[in-house]
Amino acid sequence: MIIHSLVKGMIIGLLGPEGTYSEKAAKLLNPEAGLMFFDDLEDVIGSVLSQEVDCGVVPIENSLEGSIGITMDALKEYDIYIIGEVIVPIRHCLLSKGHLEDITVIMSHSQGLAQCRKFIREHFRDVKIQTTGSTSHAAKLTSEFPGMAAIASRESAQKYGLDILADDIQDYKKNYTRFAVLGNNIPEPTGHDKTSIIIHLAHDRPGALYDLLGEFASRNINLTKIESRPSKMGLGDYLFYIDMEGHRSDRDISVALNNIEKIVDWVKIIGSYPSGTRKKVKN
Repeated sequence: MIIHSLVKGMIIGLLGPEGTYSEKAAKLLNPEAGLMFFDDLEDVIGSVLSQEVDCGVVPIENSLEGSIGITMDALKEYDIYIIGEVIVPIRHCLLSKGHLEDITVIMSHSQGLAQCRKFIREHFRDVKIQTTGSTSHAAKLTSEFPGMAAIASRESAQKYGLDILADDIQDYKKNYTRFAVLGNNIPEPTGHDKTSIIIHLAHDRPGALYDLLGEFASRNINLTKIESRPSKMGLGDYLFYIDMEGHRSDRDISVALNNIEKIVDWVKIIGSYPSGTRKKVKN
């Protein structure tokens, strides 16, 4: 996908080291951009807030494991916006310098390990499992220590001189991660947009959610996602994250959001941005 505000020479912040799926998403977003790698997602988000980078690329949702809590919480807590999205197919490999029978430790990001549960249970039931900050970090460590294996991408194998012992090992073949592009300003409409909001209902009452959703349904606004997450303000208290087709400046969406403000505790617009398309990436 292309975001109109992206220009040659811009800097994108992302999770490192080199070889992550975040890097793949960033290169899809803008092949000519400079990349600034960070050790964790919080640092990527912080670099956007401080304007150390022009934008950040962070995972927000995986088709197997669901939403990424760190990203979702940051969108609520900080004055930061989704300004674009990139959807990347995830194809995990088992990487090592040794042989299958020599592996004593398997490392990866928590998402990578979770997405390959069946493979690990079937083939490595007695092997130690270790979580790392990213899939590429696991690959880098694996290149330094014998007896270790990493669950990571083909790019990581090439980057760190590892052999691919098994390919396409995720539990389900249709495995995609949606990456959010984070920035400090909402872009202008393109005609092919999505809007994302967070809502907190004032009181838990019969029909509250029905009334809320009715504002969209009555205007034929297509909701592409609705998810509840704990508000962290008390047991049983939830926030609703909603994605919809269209830009916040569109008349129907603007009217719906104005009406919603009257029936909820609060609503926060966390993005109105060009809709991403699924990219076919060779692995």
